[in-house]
Amino acid sequence: MATQQINPHSFEEKLIWLALILTYPFFALGALYVTGSLIGWLIFIIAILRWYINGKEPLATIPAIIWLWIIAGLVMLLALIIAHANWELGLMKTIKSSIGWTKGWALMPLFLLLGSIVQISPKLLIRAICVVSFHSLLFAVITVAAYILSLPGDLFISPLEIIGGPGADFFKVSLYGLNPETGAGRWRFFTPWAPAAGFMACIFLIFCLQERNSFWRYAGLAGSLAMCLLSQSRAGWVIYSLLIPLSLYTGKLDNPILWVVLGLFIPAVLLLGEPIYHWIISAYEDIKASRPDSTRVRSTLESIAIQRWSAEAPIWGHGIVERGPKIVEGMPIGSHHSWYGLLFVKGIVGLLALAIPLFFTSIYLLIQSKNSQMARAALCMVLVFICYSFFENLEILTYLFWPALIWIGIALNPLKSGDNYVSNHYATNRNVTSH
Repeated sequence: MATQQINPHSFEEKLIWLALILTYPFFALGALYVTGSLIGWLIFIIAILRWYINGKEPLATIPAIIWLWIIAGLVMLLALIIAHANWELGLMKTIKSSIGWTKGWALMPLFLLLGSIVQISPKLLIRAICVVSFHSLLFAVITVAAYILSLPGDLFISPLEIIGGPGADFFKVSLYGLNPETGAGRWRFFTPWAPAAGFMACIFLIFCLQERNSFWRYAGLAGSLAMCLLSQSRAGWVIYSLLIPLSLYTGKLDNPILWVVLGLFIPAVLLLGEPIYHWIISAYEDIKASRPDSTRVRSTLESIAIQRWSAEAPIWGHGIVERGPKIVEGMPIGSHHSWYGLLFVKGIVGLLALAIPLFFTSIYLLIQSKNSQMARAALCMVLVFICYSFFENLEILTYLFWPALIWIGIALNPLKSGDNYVSNHYATNRNVTSH
């Protein structure tokens, strides 16, 4: 069978390629959080050195929306510093939180910047994600067998935890977990918890649908589907099922047939609006009832976050994450939700620092998606971010979904977002071999 081998050329591409295809070895060492947090800064340093040696001026090539993200990231840091000062948290906590910022919110504008100005092959990203997704399929087969044989699920917590991070879950190495409500197996793969695996399955789906080689496309799609199903993420199942038609038809908005279908569909929805609404609400309540304890904890955390934000720190927030009371099992206030978490920790300033660039990015990619496959894929990724921002804290998962940020950064650069750019890089990175 002939397969198309993608070879990284620059040192930056080699770092990205190795960081991705070695995802599971890094996970087995409990080092994935460390590598995911450092890879962006390492590439950034290399890029600066390359610019300095070549005597080029990179600032002029940075798109306006990327500048908006950079400013937003700095506003996040400003909110953090001011909140620490307002609550007199001390210099050491301010320094510790600032370091946390470099491993969280700062990574979003950083990877977007790298995608927009560093020469990175889109096809290399696609192939690397397909490889990781295929590894997830193999991991699923092995660990399902381990679960059937009742082998231990949790193996160990990496000593790298001493470096510091959001919690022990980010350094835990496990084959599978158990659903606390049903006792059945639940898989988190290389992520810190199972719903995050559903999140990554959606991102992997978008990448794998663009792979041109049939073997890697189907292998990657099978792996992403396994991740989605075994993660048992309610949000993941819904978003994953919606992504397939969204990915296929986003670029056909100028197709008159599609507009005719919409013209018939919209009046039908208006006429049947009330029964459809009740059906959706009923289905939503059934989904929530499937895991009542989880739904209760999420709802209580959200209520506490809103109440304390509005009453105590509406502008700049509390500066740090705080553990909730016993009723929420000690979960951090504002966790499981990016927006409530931002309101609690960084106030309305932090919320706007994410909402504003996310809004303009969505509008720009929607406009560009008519003529660019890359923009269509980037738009789907942004929509996944938006959807999951209501179920996850995006900040602490940036170390996992950074390939999507690089892709979006490429799509935000008008000089790199065209399909010709993708095709040219595909051609220069292709080497057909026989197996």
